[in-house]
Amino acid sequence: MHENTSVAPVAPVRFPSSLGMRVQPGPIRLAVIDSDSGFVRVLVKRIGEMGWQHRVLTAPPRAEDLLSMRLHALVIDLAMLGPQGWEFLEKVCDALPGLGVVVCTGQSTVAQRVRGLRIGADDWVTKPCHPQEVVARVEAVVRRRKRTTGLAEEAPLVAGELEIRADQFQAFVGGQSIDLTRREFELLHLLAKARGRVLERDEIYQHVWGYAMVHGDRSVDVFVRKVRQKIERFSPDWRYIHTHFGIGYRFEPELPESAVPEGPPAHPLDDELADEPDEVHSSA
Repeated sequence: MHENTSVAPVAPVRFPSSLGMRVQPGPIRLAVIDSDSGFVRVLVKRIGEMGWQHRVLTAPPRAEDLLSMRLHALVIDLAMLGPQGWEFLEKVCDALPGLGVVVCTGQSTVAQRVRGLRIGADDWVTKPCHPQEVVARVEAVVRRRKRTTGLAEEAPLVAGELEIRADQFQAFVGGQSIDLTRREFELLHLLAKARGRVLERDEIYQHVWGYAMVHGDRSVDVFVRKVRQKIERFSPDWRYIHTHFGIGYRFEPELPESAVPEGPPAHPLDDELADEPDEVHSSA
């Protein structure tokens, strides 16, 4: 890969919904969309020393360009893209679920960071920051992506009314998508694969976010609540994710007793037979 390549901006940015991207073996392949020359220079120097392949882009790439790079991860400064940044981020995360995305941008509000993570970004780093921290976060994201490389070959998981399709990074009820984000899907898939077993919050965070959970972080609880709400809109009679207070969560589809249909009405003959005395057979 060439180290510095500018790709002409395209507006609007469009990505075919069928695009897929698999993590390939070998050095990490990274693209950086950032116009901060000082930061980029130090970052490129560091990843070059590590043997990574990289491209520096000064504008959002065309869909075919991004796909042809066969990237493991993308570092993007949303502020550089202006109003188009949110749309670009959402389309990238939806169209390329195997691509790790790290937002590295200037000062932001809590609402902006939450929005970015819920759209599908894997991580959010606030500038000014040390490039070494960005490198470490990219490595964590790529490790997690490698763990999900084989998902496309998995058979669907069916539980209750829910069908979990790893090849589409989505879950369905009655053939209708429940519209999970990538991270929401990864959380649900992790719990469903461990069906019947309680997973601790730290374990869930490590697998889904890719690094250790900071004390007091409630991200797991927030995302579990969002997944529950989306599932319940399509499958209201079932309960899938159960809370174990102070520990974590367990996946097990259960139909509450109130939702279990009653058996067929008794036949009138059954009542008559119930009143008859039991026969007693004795040998002569």
